[in-house]
Amino acid sequence: MNEIDAKIEALVPSWLNVPEIAERLDVQVTRVRQWIREGQLIAVRRGENRVLMVPADFIGEGRIVKGLSGTLTLLRDDGYSDEEMLEWLFTPDDTLPGTPAQALRENRGTEVKRRAQALAV
Repeated sequence: MNEIDAKIEALVPSWLNVPEIAERLDVQVTRVRQWIREGQLIAVRRGENRVLMVPADFIGEGRIVKGLSGTLTLLRDDGYSDEEMLEWLFTPDDTLPGTPAQALRENRGTEVKRRAQALAV
């Protein structure tokens, strides 16, 4: 495991594989894969079998957490890699408080997006 993987493992509390997300959101697996391709979700390969996994915090009640897709777009436009985005989203920030991922889950996406935009400066 490289340094970035280890850091993400330590930051992200729980993961879901693609079929689990499809089941939770009542969509086809191909739809979840499309969201990953389109950048609406971030997935990383984990474990011995290198299974594609998504942080569980990205999946809300019957949908992708509101504001996640726009935040990912902002971070990607700032040149962040998927790993860097995960690190940013799951690193605690006392001024939020909590992590940006928690803030999105709690419908505080406006503040998260503002901070993501500020990173580009």
